[in-house]
Amino acid sequence: MVFNWISRAPRQLLGLICLACIAMLGFGMYLQHVVGLEPCPMCIVQRYALIGVAVFTGIGALRGGAGWWKTFSFLALLMAGFGAFVAARQSWLQWYPPEFATCGRDFYGMIENYPISRSLPMIFRGSGDCTAIDWTFLGGSIANWSFVCFVLFAIVLLIALMRGGARR
Repeated sequence: MVFNWISRAPRQLLGLICLACIAMLGFGMYLQHVVGLEPCPMCIVQRYALIGVAVFTGIGALRGGAGWWKTFSFLALLMAGFGAFVAARQSWLQWYPPEFATCGRDFYGMIENYPISRSLPMIFRGSGDCTAIDWTFLGGSIANWSFVCFVLFAIVLLIALMRGGARR
């Protein structure tokens, strides 16, 4: 039943994914500005991936033809995969923190002071901030839940891409 709905209404599905991403970004802003949690470099990269999924699914939902929504669904799928990778790496760092965790530079300090070829590996290496678990829900950290959401988005987008051409 769900698979049939995905096949019949892919643009509405993209709109729902876009709204879910906006809600997640809003919750992240709430955690940062109201609760007072400061995002680590890997959290910020996950936000950018979430913004990418929201933008691509939003454009795909608004565009008319099948070629458009498929193209933007594929781009959103790539962003969701990237976000899942970053969230999985942060979850790994939280479960198995490095022996010598230091609070490294902040995200913007890395980008401003180093070339991108040097700052990207620094981001994925993580820092003391990236291993900290400041908030949990049902036993999972923000990175864990972010990973689950990115994987769900990727699965739904993959199903839409695979089944979308069959009924159109």
